[in-house]
Amino acid sequence: MSSFPWVTVLGAIPLAGVLLLCLTPRDRDGEAKRIALGTSIVTLIASIWMAASYHTNGDRFQFVQNYDWIKAFGAHYAVGVDGIALALILMTTVLTPIILLASWNDAEEGKHSTRTFFALLLSTEAIVIGVFGSLDVFLFYVLFEAMLIPIYFLIGSYGGSRRSYAAVKFLLYSLAGGLLMLVAVVALFVVSKDQLGHGTFDFQVLSTQLHLSHSEQNALFLGFFIAFAIKAPLWPFHTWLPDAAAEAPTGVAVLLVGVLDKVGTFGFLRYCIPLFPDASKTFAPYILGLCVTGVLYGALLAIGQRDMKRLIAYSSVSHFGFIALGVFAFTSQGGSGATLYMVNHAFSTGALFLVVGFLATRRGSRLIDDFGGAASNAPWLGAMFLVAALSALSLPGLSTFVSEFLVLAGTFTVHRWFAVLATFGIILASVYALWMVQRTMHGPVREGLENMRDLDLREAWVIAPVMAVIVVLGIYPKPLLDVINPAVHSSFTKVRSHAPTPSRPPEVGVQGFQPLTSSGGSK
Repeated sequence: MSSFPWVTVLGAIPLAGVLLLCLTPRDRDGEAKRIALGTSIVTLIASIWMAASYHTNGDRFQFVQNYDWIKAFGAHYAVGVDGIALALILMTTVLTPIILLASWNDAEEGKHSTRTFFALLLSTEAIVIGVFGSLDVFLFYVLFEAMLIPIYFLIGSYGGSRRSYAAVKFLLYSLAGGLLMLVAVVALFVVSKDQLGHGTFDFQVLSTQLHLSHSEQNALFLGFFIAFAIKAPLWPFHTWLPDAAAEAPTGVAVLLVGVLDKVGTFGFLRYCIPLFPDASKTFAPYILGLCVTGVLYGALLAIGQRDMKRLIAYSSVSHFGFIALGVFAFTSQGGSGATLYMVNHAFSTGALFLVVGFLATRRGSRLIDDFGGAASNAPWLGAMFLVAALSALSLPGLSTFVSEFLVLAGTFTVHRWFAVLATFGIILASVYALWMVQRTMHGPVREGLENMRDLDLREAWVIAPVMAVIVVLGIYPKPLLDVINPAVHSSFTKVRSHAPTPSRPPEVGVQGFQPLTSSGGSK
């Protein structure tokens, strides 16, 4: 099965679902919902099959397809997965059915039909799978920009009262970053034509055969980095996120912050470091400074929020600072921790958004001050909110702890003070997470919440899988780390940054993680 075109199949299944939705009569909303949910479940099953067929000790990129696409431009339809892409594709396919089920009634408040809403969600899933599976820089760029279209309409047509402002702001920020990236992509083609005799966008060719000068690397790196920093987003490119996440419907907020934003941090690992290793090392100290600033800044602003969705969005800015910190530490621990963090953050933050969505549906408000004592009448809802909050603050035994531990341990071995400063973000996370739970779930029951209902059956089906992933990956992350580790080592090969071994080997704290080695495998 190593030659089976899994990436193409995984992308084609949601697109087939979109086609079926287009053929569904407008007045059959229930049928449209069931088609969308069924399609996402089929995609999930296929992705699990792909993961079972993946050989951890095999070639880095598996299930590869490479065909001429636009021959005159040297563009190929080249797709395949390594351990990093596999983990993120699985994350996407697991979350999509949950998002669809959570969004079951969201289309009713939009301007368009229900089938349009669910078709946009499935289209986004297909595009994101293509982004993570791309092995051609031009194909990646096209899909990177295409992601904007369904999300723009999902926020702008189905969001809150300020949806138009949030959607336009999201689009303008993303387009600005995309234009910088486009310049860098074109420059890569020109340089490859000069050096190789033919222009190409093939990632594997560019990363192994292209030799850029120091100034060329610096310029092209910045073009890619800024685009990815906006998408992630990293401080100070983050200002679009709180508005977009707050105005988006609950399921779309989970999709945006949990899935789409990972394209930015994935881009750091897949493209910035392997293609521009010298520039990555040159700019790393400055980027680490941005990361630590983002960790602290995002957490501090989260503490001051009264809108729960905005609080979660600012907390994500802090979490993305941790992820990028692990990437640009250039250590085995840091890189693997950052990749695992991408997956864990999706479920941890997704759980928070989902529970807040349940609360807002009952109360008609997302403001913390409008709640109080909610757990008295809705104990299961309160319990789910508590677990999600504890995961956000990285409680040991829950998934985010493993990621944060690896990121901080990997950073500490080479950049001690950056790691020390970032650790204060954990303290601040405890403040905003526990404060939010205490104010909304405990204390006297606020007027209007006396008859607040607990989780219904649909909501239980939505939140239960997310909680299961949070607990399982917190207790036993070994299978996922075994998949991620080889790809991280390969990504850091050209950086050749030696990571000294700490006094206590990391495998003592986390099962399945390899001891720190030279990122480049120095001989």
